[in-house]
Amino acid sequence: MALEEKREKRPPVTPMMIEEEAALRNGSRGLPPGPWAEAAGPRPRTTERHIAVHKRLVLGFAVSILALLAVTMIAVLLSVRFEECGAAAADGPPRAGGNGSLSGAARQPPGAGQPPGGPEEEARGGEAAEEEEEEEEWQRRRELPPWARPRLPRHLRPLHYNLMLSAFMENFTFSGEVNVQLEVRNASRYIVLHAHRMHIEAVRVAEDKLAGGVRVARTFFYPQTQVFVVVLNRSLEVQRSYNLKIIYNALIENELLGFFRSSYVLHGERR
Repeated sequence: MALEEKREKRPPVTPMMIEEEAALRNGSRGLPPGPWAEAAGPRPRTTERHIAVHKRLVLGFAVSILALLAVTMIAVLLSVRFEECGAAAADGPPRAGGNGSLSGAARQPPGAGQPPGGPEEEARGGEAAEEEEEEEEWQRRRELPPWARPRLPRHLRPLHYNLMLSAFMENFTFSGEVNVQLEVRNASRYIVLHAHRMHIEAVRVAEDKLAGGVRVARTFFYPQTQVFVVVLNRSLEVQRSYNLKIIYNALIENELLGFFRSSYVLHGERR
C-alpha cells in the first residue's frame, strides 16, 4: 500500500515532457522541435564520395590550366620562328609583283644582262648582311621590327599626298609617282608604308624647302604585312618635315586589289 501511494504522488507525464525527452535523445540540446532545434542540431558530415568528386574536379581544372599554358607557349614560339623565317625570305632587292607582264625594265629580273658575280650580286650580298645584322639587333631588343608589326609605326605623320598615274590599257599596266610630305614625331631611320604587287623604280627622301637630301641605304618589301620599307643612312630629325618621292609601276589588277579594272556588257558588247 505504501508503494502504491508513492507512485500516485509522482507528477503526471505531460506532452511537453515527452517532447523534451525526445529532443534530448535526438541531440537537440533540449530545445523544442522547430526551426531553432533544426539549426542547432548536428549537421551531416561530407561523405568520402563527395570528397573524391571535389578532388577530381580540382585536378581536372589544374590539368586544363597547365595544358592551356603549354599550348600558348608553343604558339608564341612558333609565331616568333615564323616571323624570323618570313623576314629572311623577304630579304633582298625589290621585285615586281603580279604575273610578270610588266613592260620594259619591270619585266627584267634583278641582275638581268649582267655577268655572274658582278656589282649587282655583290650589292645584294651586302644588303643581305645588313638585314641580318638589323634582325639580330631587334632580337636583342626583344622587339618586333617596325615592318613586322600589324600596324604602321607612328613616328611619321603624312601631311599631304601628290599622286600622278599613267594607265596603259593595251597591256593593263600603269606607272605612278607619289610625293608625300612627312612630319617626324620620333626620330627613326625607317620609313614604312603599305605597298603590294608593285615594282619600285626609285626612292628619294629630301628635307622640305632644302636642296640637300637624305641618302637611302636600301629598300625592301615585307609581304607578310604588305609593306614597303625605306632604310636611311641616318635618322630623321624630330619636328622636321621631309618629302618622300617614289616612282613605281605595276599591273592594273583583274581583282578587287589596288588599282583594278572591271568590265560590263552593253548591247552584247563588252566594255
